[in-house]
Order: sequence, then structure tokens, then C-alpha cells
Amino acid sequence: MNNQDLLQQLASNPSCADDYDPNAMSVTQARQYIQQFLSPVQEIETIAIKQSLGRTLAVPITSAINVPGHNNSAMDGFAFRHAEAAQPLKIAGTALAGSPFTGSLPAGGCIKIMTGAVIPAGVDTVVMQEHTSTQGDIVTITKVPPPGANIRLAGEDIAMGQTVLAHGHQVQPADMGLLASLGIAEVQVYRRLKVAFFSTGDELVSVGKPLQTGQIYDSNRYSLWGMLQALGADTYDLGNVADDPDALENTLLQAAAEHDVVITSGGVSVGEADFMKQLLAKHGQVLFWKINMKPGRPLAYGKIGQSHYFGLPGNPVSTMVTFYQFVQEALKCLMGSSSTLVPSFRVECVTAIKKAPGRTEFQRGILFKEGSDWKVKTTGEQGSGILSSMSQANCFIVLDEQSGTIEAGSQVEVQPFYGIC
Repeated sequence: MNNQDLLQQLASNPSCADDYDPNAMSVTQARQYIQQFLSPVQEIETIAIKQSLGRTLAVPITSAINVPGHNNSAMDGFAFRHAEAAQPLKIAGTALAGSPFTGSLPAGGCIKIMTGAVIPAGVDTVVMQEHTSTQGDIVTITKVPPPGANIRLAGEDIAMGQTVLAHGHQVQPADMGLLASLGIAEVQVYRRLKVAFFSTGDELVSVGKPLQTGQIYDSNRYSLWGMLQALGADTYDLGNVADDPDALENTLLQAAAEHDVVITSGGVSVGEADFMKQLLAKHGQVLFWKINMKPGRPLAYGKIGQSHYFGLPGNPVSTMVTFYQFVQEALKCLMGSSSTLVPSFRVECVTAIKKAPGRTEFQRGILFKEGSDWKVKTTGEQGSGILSSMSQANCFIVLDEQSGTIEAGSQVEVQPFYGIC
């Protein structure tokens, strides 16, 4: 059975898999199921390195040169033959960075050399200027370095033929400088992922319009826009779509036809208007899960035609948490990235946290430094509608299914936002 068939069977008959329970899906299980159905985009484009920041390499980068390209001095000082270190040496010339000494070094001679200058023929050691004394053109070495000291060898940093950036690597600022140091002006990258999103719900109002009784501003589209931009996706905001079957159907089908991924917020929880669920069952193969997590219990994932679909809960914090915990990893995979894992580490939590075992919780936390140690505290109230908790936080405090109440001073796992977005 291929993955598409499995997705279709699970969507139509959840009991076809022995260990599959859509009403009690763990965070880990949901991630694993999603990963089965992902394959990166295949289209490749060639771009200048100045446009490559954050893009995913489709072809590994191999160096055509040695870096450094020649043996050169690591110090300002004097280049000499180590066997002659005990005797006074006569300065026979000067080697500057970009202007090498091209003559021959006579017996008992040395070359005044600057950092980065090519090591002259016949020389095997450089002594730093501070370990010498000079009278006229005679140099005496006051502290003899070991043979070969202070010489950077050709290819010491990067050897010709070496792979310096792997396939699937996302280009960082240092990589751009590295590429330039190799004389590489252009790179081949996967095209940007096209992601569309929209909100559902008659109670939502766009920013700039007055609120009527019972209405709220649609914040989720702005959070989603920011998270998608941070990932480097081509992002398309399709607005807020009312709970109208025809409008939802038209928006959903057009989005799926034109984009790699469609994301909606709202419409997948029990008790919400079920127009979206009916449309997804009609036009796609979509799994509806109740994840054992807080916040963000409802989650939908599947395919509509060739487009991947993610249905996120409507509460603002739940939208962001489910995006970070499920959608972000999936999008990185679809982008061709070889690095999709979210970094985490353990620190002391200075606040007590009430929790019952049985589900994973993603508390909003503030990492701070106390003395030489990093610690974490919660942002306070953790309700799924308290969007200010996400704005104040700089990390998630991750409490797994087995965890109960956490006492102040306990070690907890944290996911820093700077490693997430």
C-alpha cells in the first residue's frame, strides 16, 4: 500500500490501522503520520548568493579551490629556516599580503612577513615579531617557536573537492560569505514553497473595521503570516471566509489548485460549524485528530488534490502552538530542508506548574539568565485565548504525557523560539 492509499483509507475508515486512534493521538504519533505523506518540491532555480539567505540547497556545494590557496603566515613576524634559529638572521626581503617575496632566501637569512602573506620558498617556520629583537637588518630570535609554527597550510580550512555545504542545507549569513570565499556567485536551490491560508468564522472581523457585539478581530492571519514569512515561504493571505458552504468550497478548491499547502484556522473543533469538515470529506483525504496536548487539541491534516492541507484550531494560542509543533516541521520537509528538528534543552523552572498526567502541554515560558545559569519561568495564565502569553514568551516549556505537577526548582525541557521560527 502506498502512502496516498493509506491516507485515503485512514480518512474513510480510521479503524483500518490497529494503532490508529484519531480520538487519542499523541504529539509524537501525529508528527510521524504526517511525515509519511511528505515529499519535497522538485523544481530547482539558480539564484545569486545575495538572494540565497534562508533558501534550501538543491545541490551540494563542492570547493573548486583550496582555502587558503597557499601556505601563508598567521602572524606579523619573520619567516626563516628553523635549523638556523640559534644564529642572528639577516633580513633579505619583505612579504606582504597580496605582494609575496619572490626571490631566493640566502643561508642565514629571513624574510619580514605580514599576516596572510605567502610563505616564501625555503622557509619552514614563522616567529612572531614580539619574540625577536632587531638591530638594523639583523634579527635575533629571543623565543624559538617549534618547527612549522605560525604557518597556515594551503587547504587547511577547505580542501579542493571538499563538500562544504550539503544538499538540503538552509543558507545562513556565514554561508553566504563562505560561498563568496570560494568564488561561487550562484547556487541552485529549491523553489519557494507556495502556502495559502485563510480563517473561518462569522465572528471574525478584519483589522481596521469596527467591532460589533460578539465579534473579534482576526489575529490568526497575522500570526500565520509572520510564522510563514520567517520560514521563507511564498505566503498568500486569502482573508477571512464566512461560514458559507459555497464561499468556503470556492476558496478551498482554488487555494488547493494554486498552492503547495493550504492552512485554515477554525472549523475543525467539535461543536464548530461543520461546513469545513463536509467539504474536506468531499474533496480530499483528510484526517481529523484530537491530539493529547494543551493547547491545540483539534488538528486536521490531509491532501486536497496535490496540495497538503492543515486545519488548525481557531483559538489564537492554539493556532500558533499547533503550527510550531506540526506544520513548521512539515513545511521544512516540503522545502527540502535536511534540518527539521526543533532544538530543546533542560533548565531549572523557577515557577511551579500544575498539570495532570495524560497529555503533552506546551506552556509559554520566559528564558532568563541568573548569574551564569539559564532558567525559565512561565508567562502566567496559560489559556488558549491569551495571545499576549505568546508575545511575552521566548520559549515553550514542554511537559510530556507522563509529567504531573512540576515543583519550583525542577528541571524542565524548553524549546527556544529563536530555534523554532
